[in-house]
Amino acid sequence: MSAQTEEAATRSAPRAGKGGAPPAPGTARRRDRAVPYLLILPAAVFTVLLLGWIMVQNGLLSFQNLNRRQLIRRVTEWTGFDNYSETLGNEEFWRVTLRSVVFTGVNVVLIMAIGCLIGLLLARLGATMRLLLSFGLVLAWAMPTVAATTVFQWLFAQRFGVVNHVLDQLGWHSMADYNWTSGQFSTFFVITVLIVWQSVPFVAINLYAATTTIPKELYEAASLDGAGVWKRFTSVTFPFLKPFFFATTFLEVIWIFKAFTQVFVINEGGPDRLTETLPVYAFVEGMNNQHFGMGAAISILTILILIGLTAYYLRLVLKQEEDEL
Repeated sequence: MSAQTEEAATRSAPRAGKGGAPPAPGTARRRDRAVPYLLILPAAVFTVLLLGWIMVQNGLLSFQNLNRRQLIRRVTEWTGFDNYSETLGNEEFWRVTLRSVVFTGVNVVLIMAIGCLIGLLLARLGATMRLLLSFGLVLAWAMPTVAATTVFQWLFAQRFGVVNHVLDQLGWHSMADYNWTSGQFSTFFVITVLIVWQSVPFVAINLYAATTTIPKELYEAASLDGAGVWKRFTSVTFPFLKPFFFATTFLEVIWIFKAFTQVFVINEGGPDRLTETLPVYAFVEGMNNQHFGMGAAISILTILILIGLTAYYLRLVLKQEEDEL
């Protein structure tokens, strides 16, 4: 037998397993399937230990009557579901919940609309202008939340704010000393502008990246068929962007609903607690009013409401995809 024949026979022969027996057919396949799970196992364990333990402690706290007296005496008073029943029976909780849902809906609609327009603009700009605009978007997105909120407090300040000064120079002299945090709607306006300004870059860059996956041949075919700008968008661009659009909307709903820093730092939920959302409401009840068990119960209910909203949204998305199929 020649050397080439022996080498070919060696390559074609199955590798011996334990005891010289060939390995089981599914062993290599199972090993390949397990590799991704083994890679994410350390991060998953760390996440469960870091966040799961906090969630467990918060859940246990929600079943206790814990205030300053219990802290000083170091006693634990279990009250069962009293905190939950008291919270659910409080009209203020439901007003704050409705306010949070409306606040989230308005912000998400504005963010997605403006972000989509800027994302489509990035796709049509030249390389230089696209780089400059992307750089500005990344700077706005990367700014720390507390720093950005402080800047907006200065911009909308009553006496020395830039916004009031500009409006006064434009002829709206009644706005020279306007207090933007004196009313519910004006305070929410400032918070909404801040949150939209912070969130639009993520949506714009994400959707611009999605446009780069659209084959140019489809646009050329649509142009040959006489399709206009709107027709090309509805028949070519939006079908490709739809998965990214739904995923980004899902993330924005979560981020806006749980927004705390912007709402609290601007006016601490004022005036008269009229701009409190559920995260701020839980913090005020738990920390400011020293009702720690009540605050924990409100935070758990906030998580459950958010899970319900996201589940409803995902159900709508899945149903729409099934209808299209």
